[in-house]
Amino acid sequence: MSAVFARDAALRVRDPRTGADVRALAPPTPEELDAELARLRAAQPAWEALGPAGRAEALRAWAQELGAIQGEMVEALIADTGRRTESVMELQVLQSGIARWAAAIGGRADDDAGADTTTSLPWIAVRSGARPYPLVAVISPWNFPLLLGTIDLVPALAAGCAVVLKPSEVTPRFLAPLRRSLAAVPELAAVVGLVEGAAEVGAALVDRVDAVCFTGSVPTGRAVAEQAARAFVPVHLELGGKDPAIVLQGADLGRAASAILWGATANAGQSCLSIERVYVHRKVFDEFTGLLSDRAAKVGLAWPDLDAGQLGPIIDPAQAGVIRAHLEDAYAQGATALTGGEVEELGGGLWCRPTVLTAVHHGMRVMTEETFGPVLPLMPFRDADDAVRLANDTDYGLSAAVFGPDEHTAMAVARRLEAGAVSIDDAGLTAFVHEGEKQSFGRSGLGASRMGPASIRRFLRRQAFLVNRGPVDDPWWWDAGD
Repeated sequence: MSAVFARDAALRVRDPRTGADVRALAPPTPEELDAELARLRAAQPAWEALGPAGRAEALRAWAQELGAIQGEMVEALIADTGRRTESVMELQVLQSGIARWAAAIGGRADDDAGADTTTSLPWIAVRSGARPYPLVAVISPWNFPLLLGTIDLVPALAAGCAVVLKPSEVTPRFLAPLRRSLAAVPELAAVVGLVEGAAEVGAALVDRVDAVCFTGSVPTGRAVAEQAARAFVPVHLELGGKDPAIVLQGADLGRAASAILWGATANAGQSCLSIERVYVHRKVFDEFTGLLSDRAAKVGLAWPDLDAGQLGPIIDPAQAGVIRAHLEDAYAQGATALTGGEVEELGGGLWCRPTVLTAVHHGMRVMTEETFGPVLPLMPFRDADDAVRLANDTDYGLSAAVFGPDEHTAMAVARRLEAGAVSIDDAGLTAFVHEGEKQSFGRSGLGASRMGPASIRRFLRRQAFLVNRGPVDDPWWWDAGD
């Protein structure tokens, strides 16, 4: 193993349910990585030349292959993450995403086949074109390995790029069935590379590709952006969140409690779009707190077996340390846990029950830093202005939720929030509804939207072909005289 990736050699893949050491991480050597990237670059022109319809056909064929190995893929995701429901959901969302992206390009002509556009100079015509970035690196996190590993990969392929995917070193096992599904579609196998590795492999990719997509923490995203700037390649970042939910007076409290509980505890809160702060009008605060606590107390752990409860384990032990630190800081400053309240060790795995906190304030880490666990701190507010001020008092701006007495009132508050996607009378809708373009506010990310038409456009470099159709013997730009 080359010394460049020596640190990776010491890393081990862990079973999140038992804490058992499964195997060593298997990064490529620098020479193997260079050879893989050269292979992808060599194949990319043919992939681009297939055109939108040809690429759409290959993507649809891949979706069928994913369906054929559904059981194998779900089992690999369960091994990576320790939970079942979200693993099934990941595959389903990927399959629907492939269908959506294939439809978006399937009936479209090539980007350079459009009509001419007239200009301010009547004899000059403009024809637009677009060329994909030849090779894109996707560096993805551990919380949704398949979904977040492919949410950038698929639209990049649709645009005509070759793609190399490096998932988190914590959850690499899903790569094996993913590789088998791609192998069944030769056109895709030629332009998709899958590599294991930790930070060193990710850093090596940034210096070797034409564009980078990174999903993960703010500190790591900043490092990726700085390196990409030095390499002079564009970077798209989807980073952390500290998503607020606002419950206005007159809202359906039962609906709000159920939606917020799901939004905060799905995947045991290990999602960038988890609800991590809840602001409730003071006149309904006590009633809402009781409803939420009652519901939270009924959510169980998926232990000792996968179907024993709803919440899977904390996937990365490092994140369990963050959750503990946030809770300890909150308790030291007077917070009270009405449910849950601690990280437990069961069978070697690390778990956290839904934790409803009261008596919290913005001087606590649990209200200002990303917790990434099933923790719901509740604060009362006086009026809509107070709620907006509290919700916007953050470095983050990924998404949010507003529950109101009617859609108009909720929308009026939602429009004032510094967040890229706001669910109205629900929470976390952006996890399932990918048609709406949105961008990250604050430190939650940079770059164009990974949703909607922009998800493909961001991988295309625009070209303009300017054609002079004026008389050959009548140059207009200067008069040289006789």
